[in-house]
Amino acid sequence: MVRRNVAAAAPHAVVIEAASPVVVERPELIAGKRVLVIEDGPTITHGGMPFGAGAVAARSHGAAELIDPRPYAVGSLAAVLSDHPHIGPVLPAMGYSDGQLVELAQTIEAAGPEAIVIGTPIDLGRIVDLGDIPRTRVFYELEEVSGPTLDEVLGPFLG
Repeated sequence: MVRRNVAAAAPHAVVIEAASPVVVERPELIAGKRVLVIEDGPTITHGGMPFGAGAVAARSHGAAELIDPRPYAVGSLAAVLSDHPHIGPVLPAMGYSDGQLVELAQTIEAAGPEAIVIGTPIDLGRIVDLGDIPRTRVFYELEEVSGPTLDEVLGPFLG
């Protein structure tokens, strides 16, 4: 359907099909552990997704459990989870004010994870005190699967 829409809107557009494989910084921290997955807040709330890259990574790397943060959430995080019942067993990172960062740290500590899987664009470990809990970050890679490559398309413009 996307190809059809692109062809209708821009028949001469170059289309590059790509996958977005999830890459984990330290996958050995996940296997067999009770993990708290922290996802990008807007993706999970306003985007309507029940989970994101962090949960995909946790499941694919053998987490024993994805901790549901609802019983442990405090303040505005508890309200966000209540307002968005579609959210699965992940904690959306919402805002980065001093108060929100304290609530995030309190929620993490109360959940008592063996490891934290961070699926946010920002490195939460730099702005939130995560204590001694082992943590790993999750990223997306670009994997071109058909058509020309980005280098082939952009190369002539970049010189």
